[in-house]
Amino acid sequence: MANQVIKCKAAVAWEAGKPLSIEEVEVAPPKAHEIRIKIIATAVCHTDAYTLSGADPEGSFPVILGHEGAGIVESVGVGVTKLKAGDTVIPLYIPQCGECKFCLNPKTNLCQKIRVTQGKGLMPDGTSRFTCKGKKILHYMGTSTFSEYTVVADISVAKIDPSAPLDKVCLLGCGISTGYGAAVNTAKVEPGSTCAIFGLGGVGLAVIMGCKVAGASRIIGVDINKNKFARAKEFGACECISPQDFSKPIQEVLVEMTDGGVDYSFECIGNVKVMRAALEACHKGWGVSVVVGVAGAGEEIATRPFQLVTGRTWKGTAFGGWKSVESVPKLVSEYMSKKIKVDEFVTHNLSFGEINKAFELLHAGESIRTVVKF
Repeated sequence: MANQVIKCKAAVAWEAGKPLSIEEVEVAPPKAHEIRIKIIATAVCHTDAYTLSGADPEGSFPVILGHEGAGIVESVGVGVTKLKAGDTVIPLYIPQCGECKFCLNPKTNLCQKIRVTQGKGLMPDGTSRFTCKGKKILHYMGTSTFSEYTVVADISVAKIDPSAPLDKVCLLGCGISTGYGAAVNTAKVEPGSTCAIFGLGGVGLAVIMGCKVAGASRIIGVDINKNKFARAKEFGACECISPQDFSKPIQEVLVEMTDGGVDYSFECIGNVKVMRAALEACHKGWGVSVVVGVAGAGEEIATRPFQLVTGRTWKGTAFGGWKSVESVPKLVSEYMSKKIKVDEFVTHNLSFGEINKAFELLHAGESIRTVVKF
């Protein structure tokens, strides 16, 4: 099938706000510096739901969503040297070309080589590899893992240990890596420090795991859904609190609980009011707050400048600061050696035909991660 169109099943988002539709799609062969992958497993992330809702400024339709996947290389295009058919891979929504000024700068992981076309839902040459019922279907985040076969740029793939279970390590394509890296790369949490994590979904749990690995001595989880507290404690939270249990703002509660504020805080929701609370919960003089959640289009953050003048730092992170192609294989190895948890994030497993149920579980707050298998 290497140079032929493949017909397969995919979950197509025809328009915003509507459930995904299981369709037969045609997947064209990879062009130069592209790879066609047979997806074995994919998870559903809040970012997929955010785009499907219509709130994403870059959201375009019709599209094949999905960006937490893992699979096997089916074929490669001309000029691909680092990968071959049969390799086990994780597609990457942040590529690593190794050549742009971002890749050459150790301070960032934000490769810009294919950013413009990826943001438009297209391959680097400005076209799509997907068609359905005679219509062009857009790509999503350079990955489109909600399809049995997908085509990605060769700089958007991490080659991983072939013995890794793909229905688990697919989660390293986004959420776990993002949260874990927010703690160990972006915040650089230090041993003995106090941390607060706002939002105890998959990303928040991964932040807790990162804080624990980094040696934090006190980890406080914050969420309005108390059903999430037990799992947060399993991941390493020492205590969990709900803002709804207090009459005063949650940042004031945390400042009192921690003798002046936390050393590190993390916003893992995408709510601009919570981002402010997370910053203001930080200790004067050295507190660092990391924005991990993605807010809606056009939203703005606010605080009093005095918060920053008096020594707090506000930072943001994307994909946990990991330079993707080189880091994801190492994260898989850390999982295989049991340094980091992955299995514990999977609360539900569904067949591909049930993919809309994964979105329902997500919106109901019942799942951490649902893995969908083809």
